[in-house]
Amino acid sequence: MAAQAQGGDGGFSMLIMMVAIFAIMWFFMIRPQQRKQKEVRNFQNALTEGTKVVTGGGIYGTVKRIDIEKNRVELEIARGVVIEVDKAFIFADASALQSMQTTKDVR
Repeated sequence: MAAQAQGGDGGFSMLIMMVAIFAIMWFFMIRPQQRKQKEVRNFQNALTEGTKVVTGGGIYGTVKRIDIEKNRVELEIARGVVIEVDKAFIFADASALQSMQTTKDVR
């Protein structure tokens, strides 16, 4: 009977350990990623013409036109060179990235 009590207790502690591991993963990995995705989505929805942006492929450009129906953005990447990019692949404000980079260089 004592052996059965120990076996049942070990299973319960294992369950608690698994729940604790999942909670830690959620707080340190999943939750911050969801927050970052929400920030990117809000940035994409707030795009305006003239905003300097960076695409998922690392291309820097300036928003020239936004086509809401097709969910696409026209970016000018050089004088007179305009490309069309899916709105979902615009991830960051280039001017904010450049200011962060200069701050790091000063240190």
